[in-house]
Amino acid sequence: MKIWFGKIFGAIVGLLSGGPFGLLVGAFAGHLLDNALVRVLSGGATAAAGKGDQREVQQVFFRTTFRFMGRLAKADGRVSEQEIDAASQIMAQMGLTGAQRQSAIRFFTEGKDPATDVDADLQRLRDLLKQRHGLAQMFLEIQLSVAYADGRLSVEERRLFDRLCRQLGIGAFQFEWINSRVQAAMSGQRQQYNTRPDAPAQLRNAYAVLGVAVDASDDELKKAYRKLMSQHHPDKLVAKGLPEEMMKLAKEKTQEIQTAYDLIRKARAA
Repeated sequence: MKIWFGKIFGAIVGLLSGGPFGLLVGAFAGHLLDNALVRVLSGGATAAAGKGDQREVQQVFFRTTFRFMGRLAKADGRVSEQEIDAASQIMAQMGLTGAQRQSAIRFFTEGKDPATDVDADLQRLRDLLKQRHGLAQMFLEIQLSVAYADGRLSVEERRLFDRLCRQLGIGAFQFEWINSRVQAAMSGQRQQYNTRPDAPAQLRNAYAVLGVAVDASDDELKKAYRKLMSQHHPDKLVAKGLPEEMMKLAKEKTQEIQTAYDLIRKARAA
């Protein structure tokens, strides 16, 4: 972006008031003014572009979330009641109503259709998330929580997750770490509804939710806890482009992490 107004105006004023020397001084002052205007205008344009990018991230994240969810549900040839309930629960947790809920249902239905190019959605999402670390992990956690609605991952679902990880650039080790954490969290939720919860199993799940070994030191435990809380901080994720409707899901993730950490600390202090 180039602006010449300051240079021209400064040169004219300088020439009229100080002759040739004044022309040089005025032109230089105008040059400084032009540079300042360029920074202001460029900053505004960058901010506007940034807001536009974030809106696109939110839209693509929302669409791809429910399309891939639909593809997962149909992976083994039929959509189970548990999978439908899990998708509905995600929509309820997000507080989706009216047009938003209808859009989510439409995307879910499109995802079940083999003709829908979910890989293209994932590739676009990856392009948008290159500078937004943490959102890909959140996307994977949401999908895994739905996939574990029936208590396990089928062979077909596992293959879909392999494709998802390749598209989003998630390594095998990172997937297994996230997978074990989500599986433990889902198991912990089922324990909550058990009239006679298994305390040792709850404690093992708590360690798995934090992604640490049972014999981890207090410092290692605290470090893992703080890292996960930072990664799942709702405000940080929304600032990166997580749809605001999904903030409730992020809050629930942080609550799971907090509950697991508190349970371990209580057990260690006993």
